[in-house]
Amino acid sequence: MISPVQIISLHHCSKIPPRTFGVNRRFQQLVSLPLSSVETFARALAMPCYRAKMNPLTLVYYITAHGFGHGVRSCDILRAFHNAYPQVSLTLVTDLPEAFLRNRLPGVPFALRRAVFDVGMFQLDSVRVDVGKTLRAAQDLMDSRPALISEEVAFLKEHNAGLVVCDIPAIPLEAAAQLELPRVAIGNFSWDWIYADFLSRNPAWQPIIEAFEDGYRQADVLLRLPFADAMTVFPRQVDMPVLADPGSDRREELAKLTGAPLDRTWVLLSFSSLDWDAAALQRVEQLADEYAFFTVLPLGWSGSNLYAIDRDDMRFQDVLASVDYVITKPGFGIVSECVVNRKPMIYVDREDFAEYAVLEKAIQRYVRSHHIPAAELYRGELASALAAITAQPEPRDAPPLGGAAVVSRYLAGHLGVREHQ
Repeated sequence: MISPVQIISLHHCSKIPPRTFGVNRRFQQLVSLPLSSVETFARALAMPCYRAKMNPLTLVYYITAHGFGHGVRSCDILRAFHNAYPQVSLTLVTDLPEAFLRNRLPGVPFALRRAVFDVGMFQLDSVRVDVGKTLRAAQDLMDSRPALISEEVAFLKEHNAGLVVCDIPAIPLEAAAQLELPRVAIGNFSWDWIYADFLSRNPAWQPIIEAFEDGYRQADVLLRLPFADAMTVFPRQVDMPVLADPGSDRREELAKLTGAPLDRTWVLLSFSSLDWDAAALQRVEQLADEYAFFTVLPLGWSGSNLYAIDRDDMRFQDVLASVDYVITKPGFGIVSECVVNRKPMIYVDREDFAEYAVLEKAIQRYVRSHHIPAAELYRGELASALAAITAQPEPRDAPPLGGAAVVSRYLAGHLGVREHQ
């Protein structure tokens, strides 16, 4: 079976209409894309426009759509890479929203192709996950795995790929290995490690874990990011510094944009979703004399001290740099941003996600922080946590920074290109 894959835009060939191909109907339900047939896929590959006016030096970068953190760090790398090596064409393969990528990659030309090669963890909201639904989706993915590998072999060959980078699906690494292309994995965890936590509950996870392990072993090297487990499935590893760059403090501009009072303590609620009922929102509004709360759309509510910001109006990293505190769930991207911007963090625990324990250790080492129980967060009971964060000590350590440039040099070495003068 062939999975659905959709070309959603090619910035170097702007007249190309979107094309969709694939026959895996169960996987269609997962990603909600239209399907046609294997013949449609073959015809699409044969079309002159699809063959693209691609530079022979093409970096194909696969990004899981599990969470924005993977997209954030990938964009940090891609910005640095393009600035140093603009002669290399970039193709991004992901299911992340195009608007998010454009916001994070201003001025960076790239081709964008919509495709899914892992399922991550299905989430009930920003904090809670649905393990059962994740298992069913992963089983569907495994059913499609042979066809997905064949499909990517054709795609990479057709587009003259010079290097394949994965954060951190495994299937494209297997396709690149068949073509003997250079292939690099980037991440601070792998899906075999995440799913291993569920094996004692259900042995059906075993073949899924083994399939990811097989794919990851095809990588030439893992560029292991900070806040990581051992990731022993990768036999060759190189540790990288923190990727994120500091944002710009634009507090006065943000006040004019939102109407938020400058004399309040500003708090960023960094979640993609948060299920607050009327009672929770009322408790948050009771803090209006002291606190102003900011969200980034689509998260937002009506309230006297609640302010929603559109990413098109201000970069997320600048919003974060402009506030006093951050309330969030631990994720690689937000931890990195708080580290480089030296922002205190109030963090909520995450169940059924092995990365949480690793990230919590990093938070306690590198970030001024305080833990809020999930029950208090969902009730909107923020006052005690906000009072407690003021008494927390400054972090005792600082990790090495500048990782995006370091990763870029490694990728350029695999492509055999020199920095643009």
